[in-house]
Formats: sequence, C-alpha cells, structure tokens
Amino acid sequence: MTISIAHLGPTGTYAEAAALAYVNYLAQETGQECFLCPFPTIAQTMMAVAQGQVQVGVVPVENSIEGAVAMTLDSLWQLEGLHIQKAIVLPVSHALLSKASSLEEVKIVYSHPQALAQCQGWLQEFLPNVQLIPANSTTEGLKYLDEENTATISSLRAAELYNLPVLAHPINDYQDNCTRFWVLSLEDKAKATLSLSIEGSHTSLAFSLPANVPGSLLKPLQVFNLLNLNMSRIESRPTKRSLGEYLFFIDLEADINSHEMQLALELLALHTETLKVFGSYGVMVVGSPAPVG
Repeated sequence: MTISIAHLGPTGTYAEAAALAYVNYLAQETGQECFLCPFPTIAQTMMAVAQGQVQVGVVPVENSIEGAVAMTLDSLWQLEGLHIQKAIVLPVSHALLSKASSLEEVKIVYSHPQALAQCQGWLQEFLPNVQLIPANSTTEGLKYLDEENTATISSLRAAELYNLPVLAHPINDYQDNCTRFWVLSLEDKAKATLSLSIEGSHTSLAFSLPANVPGSLLKPLQVFNLLNLNMSRIESRPTKRSLGEYLFFIDLEADINSHEMQLALELLALHTETLKVFGSYGVMVVGSPAPVG
C-alpha cells in the first residue's frame, strides 16, 4: 500500500523536508512507498488527516528559537482521533532569496511568521527599513520574487528547486536553530497503515482544568513528581471559552504502556476537566545516526 503524507506546502518548505525524512525512515523500516501531498496551511494539513483524505500528516510543533506553533496545538486539541506516531527534529538554516543585486535594493521580505521571527535580529541589522509580510509558508512568497525589490526567507533547498539566487545565508539569529515536527495519523489506522509499533520514548497529552482556583494546576503536576515522570515540555494555550482559562500541553519522557504512565493517567483524570492523550512515539533527529526511542 502506498502511504499518502500531507505537509505544509508548496514544495520546498521545511515541513516537506521533514516529511521526506519520514519517507526515508518508512522505506528503511517497512519498505513502504509514499507520496507527498502539500496543503496551503497547517490547519488544512491536519484536517486532511482527521477526515481520512491522507494517511499521515507532518506538522511543525516547536522551534528552538520561537517556541510552540500555536496552530498545531490548537488544531490537535480541536480535531478528534489524531495521534502522534513520531517526532522529527530538523535543523533549520534560513536563506534570503531574491533577484535583487544587493541588500540595499530589497524593500519587501515575505516569509512564514516563524521564519521572520527567527531572523528578526539579522533583519534589524541588515534590512532595518524593509516591509515584512507574513505568508502561510516559507515558500509561498517565492511567487513575488519577479519584482527585483522583493525577497523571501526560505531554505537553500527551495533556492535549488526554484532556481533562485541566494542573497544571504545563513540569516537565522542562532546557529543551532531547529524545529520539531510531529507525524500524525488517525489512531485506529496507525498500526495497520504504517506497520509500525506505536511505542516510544515520549508521551504527549493535554488537559483542561475544572476551575481556575489556587492549586488547580499544581495537583496534576504533582502526579508527575509523585511517579518520577520527567516533563520535557509544558505549554499553555487559551481554551477560547473565557479570558484566563487555559489548556496545558505536556510532553513526558515515558512510554504510555509503562506502569507509571498508566497510573498517572488514572490520577490525572481525578484532577482535570478534559484529558486527551495523543500517543507515545520515538524522536528522530535528522542528521543523527539513529532515531531516539
């Protein structure tokens, strides 16, 4: 069976690079063939998986410079049945692509808001007066590069694919810039479709609280301390119901099938309003000799 994999497009995005890394992983582990399906937004990518249009989706969840990708977290909470099968950590090195002959000619820069933020120091130093225009992806702005005073922040791979000049590289503010992606599928189709064991080194979950009162967050967090479960990430997002109400997304360094995690889920149910478990998975670092977990 050929696996369809959705990602944020157009061709040349970092999400596509992460998806290609997953394609290589599947080929090595299972021998399965895949084809990529680009979508205009992260939300549409995840919706395609939730509605069964594709088997798998690869979406960014966190950047080492700019933190969480809110659209991914919000969509994961809102959509039913999505589970994480793998995490992919991808090094990100931004380039300024333009047909302008020099930086002085550039007046407008397009890119995804995350990429603009990851390069804000460089932009302030070298292009302090340009107009920054957010786009849905790092490659969406490429269509505007026929104008000589425009540029876009994208990847070297995008420059090669579209045969575009690189005006500057690297331009991200921190050298060790990387983005973590999640590979998502529907829970009931994961094992049959991917032919992979749904186990790993990390478990992700999220919950809302029954009331905004002193100690309401402390009680679920004490469960992890009691069972010696290490949190590798905690992130809050508004519930969108009322100002001051939040959801909490948590990554734990444990497999969901372990005794400690099973007990933790039982105890968390006593202290949360809604508890959602998004699955256990291993972490694959692109460029690393082997996946972690």
